[in-house]
Amino acid sequence: MFFRYFLSLSGQRVISADKMMNRSKGPVWHKKLKEKGIIPKRLRGVDKEATWCKSESDGWIYGHGSFSIVSHNVKVLGCFIWMRNSGNEAKLMWLETSHYKGQIDHVVMDSKADDYALFRELKRQKKMTLITKCRNKMVQSEDRRRMHSIMMNHRKLYMQRSHTVEPMQGPVKDIFDSDICRMAGEVNNRRLFAAMGLTVQMYQLQAYRENRSTLKIKDEVLG
Repeated sequence: MFFRYFLSLSGQRVISADKMMNRSKGPVWHKKLKEKGIIPKRLRGVDKEATWCKSESDGWIYGHGSFSIVSHNVKVLGCFIWMRNSGNEAKLMWLETSHYKGQIDHVVMDSKADDYALFRELKRQKKMTLITKCRNKMVQSEDRRRMHSIMMNHRKLYMQRSHTVEPMQGPVKDIFDSDICRMAGEVNNRRLFAAMGLTVQMYQLQAYRENRSTLKIKDEVLG
């Protein structure tokens, strides 16, 4: 209801989606040992449900992922939810955009969404155009070349990620000091991330009504 309200205000029916990695509480379970299910005797308090994932900026991180959607015109959080750190954010984006069918025209996501089948089905089933970063080596077939041409025509829209969804996870992380997860396990973090997202939404709505920045709400949240 909250996010649909802002989408109804926006003349630009665009959302961006992104994933952030959050380090697990406690010690790190070495990747090769985790794959074999071996926990060293001295490794106490390890989060067994955390997973490994690698990013270009942070390298390998053992923890839990968070997935967010942000609107472009009015910069507010649409969702902030748990996902497996090793999970595929493009698949989760496909599921979450189902809630906004008929309300958005474009979905913007990084190269993790560079998939022609996803591009085609978003357009066919949901009437949404995927805007992503195409990998140069993958522009081979006629379908891929057509997709790449559309991406090039929407470069400005893609660049808006840098001041929509990318800055949004930072304040959420900063407000709740969540660089390292406060709890272990999937269920705990799933509930915690949902509560964090809802709290941010409440204060962003208040900030919007008071004509203040929806990104600068830390003082209000912390009281």
